[in-house]
Amino acid sequence: MPDFSIIHTVPFYEITSLLVLAAVVGSISLLLRQPMIVSFIAVGVLAGPSVLDIVQSREKVQLLADLGIALLLFLVGLKLDLKLIRSMGLVSLATGLGQVLFTSVAGFFIGQLLGLDVTTSLYVAVALTFSSTIIIVKLLSDKKEVDSLHGRIAIGFLIVQDLVVVLAMMILSAFGVNSEPGAGESALTQITTILFYGVVMVVFVTAFIRFLATPIISRIVKSPELLVTFAIGWAALLASLGSYFGFSKELGGLLAGVSLASTPFRETIVSRLATVRDFLLLFFFIALGMHIELELLGSQIYPAILFSLFVLIGNPLIVMVIMGFLGYRKRTSFLAGLTVAQISEFSLIFIAMGLKLGHVSPEALGLVTLVGLITIAMSVYMITYSHMLYAFLEPLLGIFEKRAHIIQETEDRELLDTGSYDIILFGLGRYGSAVAQYLKKEGYRILAVDFNPDEVRRWKKQGFDAVYGDAFDQEFIDSLPLKGVQWVVSSVAQYDFLGLTHEDPRIALIDALKQQQYTGKIAVSTQKIDERDSLKSKGADVVFLPFYDAAERAAKRLAEAMQCELPLEKDIHKSGREKHNAKI
Repeated sequence: MPDFSIIHTVPFYEITSLLVLAAVVGSISLLLRQPMIVSFIAVGVLAGPSVLDIVQSREKVQLLADLGIALLLFLVGLKLDLKLIRSMGLVSLATGLGQVLFTSVAGFFIGQLLGLDVTTSLYVAVALTFSSTIIIVKLLSDKKEVDSLHGRIAIGFLIVQDLVVVLAMMILSAFGVNSEPGAGESALTQITTILFYGVVMVVFVTAFIRFLATPIISRIVKSPELLVTFAIGWAALLASLGSYFGFSKELGGLLAGVSLASTPFRETIVSRLATVRDFLLLFFFIALGMHIELELLGSQIYPAILFSLFVLIGNPLIVMVIMGFLGYRKRTSFLAGLTVAQISEFSLIFIAMGLKLGHVSPEALGLVTLVGLITIAMSVYMITYSHMLYAFLEPLLGIFEKRAHIIQETEDRELLDTGSYDIILFGLGRYGSAVAQYLKKEGYRILAVDFNPDEVRRWKKQGFDAVYGDAFDQEFIDSLPLKGVQWVVSSVAQYDFLGLTHEDPRIALIDALKQQQYTGKIAVSTQKIDERDSLKSKGADVVFLPFYDAAERAAKRLAEAMQCELPLEKDIHKSGREKHNAKI
């Protein structure tokens, strides 16, 4: 094994080594077309004690990781508001608690069948119920699905899971520090105290939203540097308060984002902090990988595979059953269910606490660690290629849909059944909204489609026809009123895809329209000029290049203006000379 002792002399050398290693492994991962999250976890394993043993200053790496977690949840909170929390409350609570209950019960019986003792089975079962909010939110953000219905539901029940994590760890800590009679009263007092602090923080955030948020940000936004500093400081402050009062840094960071979500500058904050977030999250994934001790894993392979299959398959099925019972379509249930197909970093912490208290053996920690490694790696691929996976499994998922109570179609059914349109436009972002507005002024009948329920509601309030849906939903495409439609236009936001694949919403839309034998024209947009020919070869009749088209149009208008001004300037000069000669 190489001697990296010189690196340990200065923490700066350690951080430098991590960054270089991450860049090398990430580059290899990019060449192999693998998700960056998996490569960064691999960096943590390589840098950890089981392989290269590069990092000794784990506290410093963990500090950067904690800051990255707080910042990520802060940015998620910026996209939430109180109306969303209220609207998603029932399904989030039912799905979150239901999944925790069924997973823990089923996990306990699997542990018993594998020969684990009762205490270890209970610990492992509880550990299997926690899903990684950080990884899921990062993946949903990368796929631009945080604002989708399934993304919002997933974030909602992940918050419920986090609350269960906090409660479980509080109870475990209380048992650990109180072994004498009366411990139950101490635990109850601790829980009551934390709930009180939680209420205080919610009241504080609510008052901040009502009276201070917009005035403060309105002043700070004038200085971009100060805006970044304030946002990071605010996220860290509330994350610290959350940790100090006994609930997680994640929930504190989320509350920090929610407190600024009502301001008109939230998109500015998101754009300013996105790069900082990605850089700091690198250290979270590295820290996660560094906690994986390979020597504990050898004897736990077969039990870990069985538990991993339960998490990868059983957890999504549980969510799908609950959401299907509540009336959600199978596609929404499936995409939301995939987000719980892994265990969390809190699972490792929970088992480590049990080991410290003497309740479980090191083998139990190795078992949960291996399950975490398998499920995190696999779920990254499952979520990344979720739409392709759904298309493959869709014929088998009908049993999870309660067709008599499809809540998402109640408002849109009439438009889809009786509407007659010239153009169907997918995507109500800035570009899509502008295109729709201009076409509407020209007198065309337009049906707008978007996967963000808030955008659909806002568009309807303006008097336009709009429905919830997206290009990946083959069943939704089948229900569109395509008869008489001259153009189907996709202005869906650019995705970070590895080339044009069926995971690309534009390609999915083109393929779905072909299956419907649609005879009209198809237009799609792209920000990459080198994709134009490829998109046309896939079936697009017209490819819009928003940036290039806008630049070309601006240049033409400028040239036209210059051509109009030149003769005018000559006439002025000529008139001036004639007047001068007349005076002479």
